[in-house]
Amino acid sequence: MTSINKAAIYIRVSTASQNTDLQKDGLVEYAKRANLDIVKEYVDIAVSGRKEGRPALRKLMKAATNLEFKTVVVWKFDRFARSVSHLLKALEAFNHLDIRFISVQDQIDTDSPMGKAMFTIIGAMAELESSLISERVKAGMAAAKSRGKKIGRPKTPPYLVTQIEELAANTDLSINKIRTKIKERASRAVVGQIVKRIRSQKTHAAQ
Repeated sequence: MTSINKAAIYIRVSTASQNTDLQKDGLVEYAKRANLDIVKEYVDIAVSGRKEGRPALRKLMKAATNLEFKTVVVWKFDRFARSVSHLLKALEAFNHLDIRFISVQDQIDTDSPMGKAMFTIIGAMAELESSLISERVKAGMAAAKSRGKKIGRPKTPPYLVTQIEELAANTDLSINKIRTKIKERASRAVVGQIVKRIRSQKTHAAQ
């Protein structure tokens, strides 16, 4: 069983010129005061907080799933999460795994009553954020429609449909290879539907 004192720290700086020492020193000092044993350090350098591809953070989440530590300590929320919804998703994962989350500068500890209350508030904020985005998208679509602008993906041109049909009927090329042949001028879903229809008709005709 993982010791309750085992902790991981996560550090992120946005540019290569920034130094990680401030965050690391602060996290190490906090860990000492809190009697936490840092067993893992995860550092992302020059990676935007809005990017999905933060390798160190992905490794941290995987290690958390493997229960390699019981506490995650970060300097600030904005060093860890890309958005409110991303923060909530991570906190929910930690909560499910019974992993404590601490943001030093924000003075949030999910083991404390204030931390538990903050978790509820963050959840409400994420739901509000999602609703606002949805409302803006709907309002934008309605405004575009009122100006006579067509909404949704454009229809596949008839000549392109014919070309896909011929390739589906006369070759055994895969969907991806057919897309390559037509220079990817139609989505994989559209090509797949046409190929399935044509080859299904061909099979029935042969029976």
